[in-house]
Amino acid sequence: ALKWRQKAADQGFVEAQYNLGFMYAEGEGVEQDFKEALMWRQKAADQGYAGAQYNLGLMYAKGLGVERDFKEALKWWQKAAEQGNAEAQSNLGVYYYTGQGGEQDFKEALKWYQKAADQGHAKAQSSIGVMYANGEGVELDFKEAVKWYRKAADQGFVNAQNNLGVMYGFGKGTEQDYVTAYAWASIAITNGNKDAPRFKSEFLEPKMTVDQIAKAEKLIKEMIKQNPKLLN
Repeated sequence: ALKWRQKAADQGFVEAQYNLGFMYAEGEGVEQDFKEALMWRQKAADQGYAGAQYNLGLMYAKGLGVERDFKEALKWWQKAAEQGNAEAQSNLGVYYYTGQGGEQDFKEALKWYQKAADQGHAKAQSSIGVMYANGEGVELDFKEAVKWYRKAADQGFVNAQNNLGVMYGFGKGTEQDYVTAYAWASIAITNGNKDAPRFKSEFLEPKMTVDQIAKAEKLIKEMIKQNPKLLN
């Protein structure tokens, strides 16, 4: 398979170039070689292949097979994002949100998060929730934060699950509901969130009756049965 892929890539077939880049980056069927991966991704990216442009940006951002260069990463993510690549759009959101290697710009961050979120990108949806919860680049709006946290939480995105539990626990953007808060915190714990155990044991449990905790445990089972994607 490698021989034919190599032949096709040499002849300029963009999918073959992209696949070779993946194989060398992951060490799949070949010895891992980031320089070789970079070369093939560059070839595919130059032909306008969005997935290769995104991955090339990633290699520049992480300094894999090349010197770390955020400006170059941004350039390739921008190209991929403009073609509708959700991962690149989300990464641009992170780039502008944190101001990493450039100026912090919440409005620009929200624009790219929104594009990725509209394609169902869970991390971007959660990030929009954070921006509404903190009033960053938007009016503070807890209801809107809950809406976006829920979209991401339903897809199994653990930070959003924890944040949703906190919103229910404090009654922000939704009615205060310890049972639902407990359920989301428990699911977040199962998925490995580091903040949820303390929130559950120190904030929720002391405020809850035995009956409420039993209700919450039952709710957890129902939620997972209805949506197995809650557990990532």
